[in-house]
Amino acid sequence: MLTNAFDHEGSSSEIQLENEHFRVTKWTIEPGGHIPLHRHEHPYTVVPLVTATMHAVNADGTEIVADLAEGSSYARAEGTEHRVENRNSEGSIVFVEVEAL
Repeated sequence: MLTNAFDHEGSSSEIQLENEHFRVTKWTIEPGGHIPLHRHEHPYTVVPLVTATMHAVNADGTEIVADLAEGSSYARAEGTEHRVENRNSEGSIVFVEVEAL
């Protein structure tokens, strides 16, 4: 899990809620920016706030192209390890991540 006040390589995060059950983080990835390689220690759900294409580069080098649709959520298991990229030249990728603690 990446921490609050994260600002790196064209991405930033803001923890909106954290309690004994959930951590809710709003992420913004600027055009050409990325979230560095990280591992998710908890299962999580992503709620896209924009419609855009996002790339996830897994720790083993494989890639996932995620076509995000505003408001269309998806979930991932704990243990996911990846770098998340916004390869678009225009428009930020913004999403809310809800981790089950």
